Amino acid sequence: MNTPLRAMKVADLLPMEADVELRALAREITGHDVAYHRNDAPSITDAEYDALRQRNLAIEDLYPELVRPDSPSKRVGAPAVSGFGKITHARPMLSLGNAFSQQDVADFLARIRRFLGLDADETVQIAAEPKIDGLSVSLRYEGGILQYGATRGDGAQGEDVTPNLLTFDEAQIPRNLPPGVPDVVEIRGEVFMAKSDFAKLNAAQEERGAKIFANPRNAAAGSLRQLDTTITAGRNLRFFAYAWGELSAELASHHDQVLALFKEWGFMINPLTRVCDDLGGVMALYRDIEAGRAGLDYDIDGMVYKVNRLDWQSRLGMVTRSPRWAIAHKFPAEQAQTTINDITVQVGRTGALTPVAELEPVTVGGAVVSRATLHNADEIERLGVRKGDTVIIERSGDVIPKILRVIEEKRANNSDPYKFPEQCPVCESSVMREEGEVAWRCTGGLVCRAQLVERLKHFVSRDAFDIEGIGGKQIERFLDQDLIATPADIFRLVDHRDTIARWDGWGDKSADNLIAAIENRTSIGFDRFLFGLGIRHVGQATAKLLARHYTSFENWHAACVKFAAATGTQERQELVELDSIGDAVADSLAEFFREQHNLDVLEDLHRELNIRDVEPLDTSVSPVAGKTVVFTGSLETMTRSEAKARAESLGAKVAGSVSKKTDYVIAGPGAGSKARKALELGLEVLSEEDWINLINGF
Repeated sequence: MNTPLRAMKVADLLPMEADVELRALAREITGHDVAYHRNDAPSITDAEYDALRQRNLAIEDLYPELVRPDSPSKRVGAPAVSGFGKITHARPMLSLGNAFSQQDVADFLARIRRFLGLDADETVQIAAEPKIDGLSVSLRYEGGILQYGATRGDGAQGEDVTPNLLTFDEAQIPRNLPPGVPDVVEIRGEVFMAKSDFAKLNAAQEERGAKIFANPRNAAAGSLRQLDTTITAGRNLRFFAYAWGELSAELASHHDQVLALFKEWGFMINPLTRVCDDLGGVMALYRDIEAGRAGLDYDIDGMVYKVNRLDWQSRLGMVTRSPRWAIAHKFPAEQAQTTINDITVQVGRTGALTPVAELEPVTVGGAVVSRATLHNADEIERLGVRKGDTVIIERSGDVIPKILRVIEEKRANNSDPYKFPEQCPVCESSVMREEGEVAWRCTGGLVCRAQLVERLKHFVSRDAFDIEGIGGKQIERFLDQDLIATPADIFRLVDHRDTIARWDGWGDKSADNLIAAIENRTSIGFDRFLFGLGIRHVGQATAKLLARHYTSFENWHAACVKFAAATGTQERQELVELDSIGDAVADSLAEFFREQHNLDVLEDLHRELNIRDVEPLDTSVSPVAGKTVVFTGSLETMTRSEAKARAESLGAKVAGSVSKKTDYVIAGPGAGSKARKALELGLEVLSEEDWINLINGF
């Protein structure tokens, strides 16, 4: 029996095991995004949600070639709802990575040192502050006057809630900043409701027979996102400033200095914010605030640690959805006892069967839990869970929620062991498990309705085609009515406009909005198109790399057809040489192109769509834009990670090996075979100093 995945450390996962767990994690996380960010009705706490993302990100860091098309690490939040105008953030509002133990924090500090190449005795100051359990917003000031405020939304675009924010007391959100501030200032922080105000609100709601809020966070989010601003005005919301977005001028050299300026400008800064010099200081503050959190008049679910030096923040930069220079340290998990009413099995987009424990609803940490993933057949066997069992569940940073153990002394005498299905519960096709994998899969392919639904849902998802008005329920109804069977059929729904308009709950306006949203996506960027296809191992970041490499649908199609037929050895080699691509992606592309039905789908989509080529990079902005570079040997003024991140930020492609298509080889001390091959091929070899001079000023 394989070791159950969730009992294993991320570093111990084999590639096949990591792939299976990433599928399960993506499915769990996706359902929470809309509930939390759009509906303000989460079924899990912020801490648990972020913790689930943390494990997903850790696995992807270990195996970047396994990043999924539907990976939650490539998105933040959920799109803005139609009731509010949309505002595009000048700088993305990113989320944070998570830590759940002292060792995690130590690892975070060690990563910073490695990335920056710091000596062991050099102090890394950390600005530490409580993590407020509220709703993130961004306030934009121009000429010292508040212009607008927006929610985080999906990180790139949020909801315009300016009228609601203008109901706040000026002691919370100043309308004007003092003279001398930069012309453009974006203040970011958290809108929250005090516990005392929350208690008063719920008492008033109960007296009126109105909705009772589950917790202060839900109450704050629901109050801020009211179309009737008089409701917001009566809720006494508050705002802590803790960060910034776009600035037209530098404010200071350290994070805590900027916060001090915000306080001078009239914003509330959390009074518990401190600067710590080492791990010991960070952990001492963490323990003190955890011990006193019950006495605070606002909810917190952990601490946030940020590198205090802003020049180091700049060098560390960002990954896809979070900064390298900050992390959230969560407070411990909570446990509860409940029973398993049933064990059901879900079928995902790739056919993987995931068992789910349907629980007797129980409150854990202020939220109601009614389901828990059992991951796979091996985990069921390890736990020995059966229908009707009494179990201990935990909501923690590893799995949310997680079944820790069965209380066997409470098991009924007539209880039978659970038998994993030998047929797909959706299409009744046989199930199989490939050697080395832990997941059982339905062999039905697109014959299986569950797989078809999930693939089409991915196709229209926000990071793919982003067709507003089409979600899971709509996909299922279109399938039920035989209006769609393939992705291209979605773009032919215009022919069924009148039929859709007659459906219950639709009407002319809804049908017209749907058709307009579809027609608005008939022109699509090549990278979004690639991501929307849902090819295994081609996540959002990989899709962008592929799009940059091939530049057009036609180039990509021709190359993949060649190496899928084993006639394109050179094309395959060029692909796998790209940094972060490798054999797993190439194998997935080849497998995809060997299936005739996939080729038919591509041809059909190509007829319906305008797949836009990748625009050439502006070489006037960067001297290395579009160039392929290889780093070899030791670097002395920056670490390898920092050099790679810097090159990619300037539009260069970083490859892991040297070929005749390499533009620059940056060779430090100790450079070996790569430098020799570069000289043999007559390539331009730069020293580290030459490279820095080349990119200096960009």
